[in-house]
Amino acid sequence: MQTPVDPLATPNARKLLNYLSDIAGKAIVTGQHTQTVPMEELEYIRQVTGREPLLRGFELLACSPNINWADASEECLTEVRENQGTLDVALEWGRKRQGIVTFTFHWYSPVGGRDKAFYAEHTDFDARRVLIDGTRERAAFYHDMDHMAALLKPFMDEDIPVLWRPFHESDGKWFWWGAQGPAVAKELYKLMFDHFTRAHGLHNLLWVWNCRLAEGWPGEEYVDVVSLDEYLPAYAPTDYREQYETLIAATTGKKVAALAEIGYLPDITLLEQSHIPWAYFMVWSKEFCIGESKNSREALKKVYASDYAVKL
Repeated sequence: MQTPVDPLATPNARKLLNYLSDIAGKAIVTGQHTQTVPMEELEYIRQVTGREPLLRGFELLACSPNINWADASEECLTEVRENQGTLDVALEWGRKRQGIVTFTFHWYSPVGGRDKAFYAEHTDFDARRVLIDGTRERAAFYHDMDHMAALLKPFMDEDIPVLWRPFHESDGKWFWWGAQGPAVAKELYKLMFDHFTRAHGLHNLLWVWNCRLAEGWPGEEYVDVVSLDEYLPAYAPTDYREQYETLIAATTGKKVAALAEIGYLPDITLLEQSHIPWAYFMVWSKEFCIGESKNSREALKKVYASDYAVKL
């Protein structure tokens, strides 16, 4: 049993964390990311396997309050338009209490961005200045947090637990929140934890940290789930043992561990033999799920037919 880091965590948040803690090493929860309202990935999985993942990942990029519509590529605008409304879909699905909700937030920089401004190359936003009182960057950061907290409040009101994974992939420099290093990203994460729990009372969130570098570790008191994202250069059967050992060495062995984003499905036979205690995995969207450019139909069938993999 694992106790949530938020002492006021809701009953269903506590129940979900206990479930994930208990299942890790005995089975693995299946998960799939989606980016659009039709959630075409889920229909594809149903068609191929006859089953559905227990965990659904929803993208919140279109919720960013600072999208620069006037200076964005058509690719960017299409991505935003396709993503609009997914928060409502997530809320409706969460109400049914059928499975597990997790959010990914590609946050368009609070100020100074163009095009896909969650990428560091498209913004001059310096996350280090968020940590300095009185700066424009800090004020904009808190403005955006208030905006997002209001959107998340209906989930709190209905005690729908959410695996909340902000500032993901902070072990890389491609997003603005990781561009100045994981030590800065962890401070942003801690600011959000305090603001969301204390100022906004969002006690339904389970806090998922997504970094495999020790210098980015926020501390035991801020993290419910440790996780990493892994996109292997080519398919090879794996239980992601090496990645698990790296993650635990940089964080702690006292927390639930997850494959928060993966390109290739784990080999379910290897996992059943090794019992590497991943609580869940989430395959990325679109071509990582649909078609056979990444995961074959046979690999998908194998996972969803296994008793070791927990489906909806």
